[in-house]
Amino acid sequence: MATESRDYTEATETDRELTMSRAMVEAIAWEMRENDDVFYMGEDVADYGGIFSSTTGLLDEFGRDRVMDVPISETAYLGAAVGAAQAGMRPIAELMFVDFFGVAMDQIYNNMAKNTYMSGGTISVPMVLTTAVGGTYNDAGQHSQTLYGTFAHLPGMKVVVPSTAYDAKGLMHTAIRDDDPVVYMFHKRLMGLGWMPSPSGPKTGVPEEDYAIPFGEADVKRPGDDVTVVTLGLHVHRAMEAAEQLDDDGIDAEVIDLRTLVPLDTDTVLDSVRKTGKLLVVDEDYRSFGVTGEIIARAAEGALDDLSAVKRLAIHDVPIPYARPLEDEVNPGTDDIAAAVRELHE
Repeated sequence: MATESRDYTEATETDRELTMSRAMVEAIAWEMRENDDVFYMGEDVADYGGIFSSTTGLLDEFGRDRVMDVPISETAYLGAAVGAAQAGMRPIAELMFVDFFGVAMDQIYNNMAKNTYMSGGTISVPMVLTTAVGGTYNDAGQHSQTLYGTFAHLPGMKVVVPSTAYDAKGLMHTAIRDDDPVVYMFHKRLMGLGWMPSPSGPKTGVPEEDYAIPFGEADVKRPGDDVTVVTLGLHVHRAMEAAEQLDDDGIDAEVIDLRTLVPLDTDTVLDSVRKTGKLLVVDEDYRSFGVTGEIIARAAEGALDDLSAVKRLAIHDVPIPYARPLEDEVNPGTDDIAAAVRELHE
């Protein structure tokens, strides 16, 4: 088993900066060196290194017994990962795009998520399901969804959504060591790929040593007093850009990065709402029945007397369009966030 690591809740001083993909791979490699039961499987994860560089370099160090390309049968290899986890190994199985979950939902929800409960706690399923999420990729309705809320809605799985390299490494260490199944959702636009540039922000200082970021601890990426903006993934960076714009208007926005949806850090959201009185929730999942509504409901349940105004921005309830102007229209941008905060502040 892995040796115990330092527990970080915020970035430490370091001159070394990594992209999010390199930070993820560094954590995975560290865990594979420490524990022979950790292995990685998925489509194009060996020779190709993952189409979003999620495994680049792992094959060279660990070989094909531990970094495995698999046939295009998500049901088969995710089922194999569940079985390996139940037998005592710690597989990491990559679902190339989260949109593909439909062809393997029985393995994900009825086996990976439920088998510990259905066995009365006699077995564990210590596996990580990694998957790419998000738009701005212009790859239409079957490769551009986010679907955080789908997995968060179904009990039995922990759901992780990093937004920076620092968080990506620490959350990956925690995910691999967890005895429960974890869905680790990385945004393809944040990975730091040359052919799909990231916004400013995801590339951060990352310590060389291993460290674990606890699940269920949101991060206040930017303190503020006037409006609370709660978000995750790509939209953390869009919210930060919007907050800089809002400074010119004399509006001080607080930006909260949830980092994990299951478990969810409700307390940090409520503390902020009690301070600002105004809440904007921004999400790249669909608007109806989703994360935005859940956060607002928890704020109303826990801090209604302090809440004077709420608003939400999310993907319109339509398949993600292929055409770039249409995709940009349905996906909330920096200007949309700034405009929504201004409305709340009036």
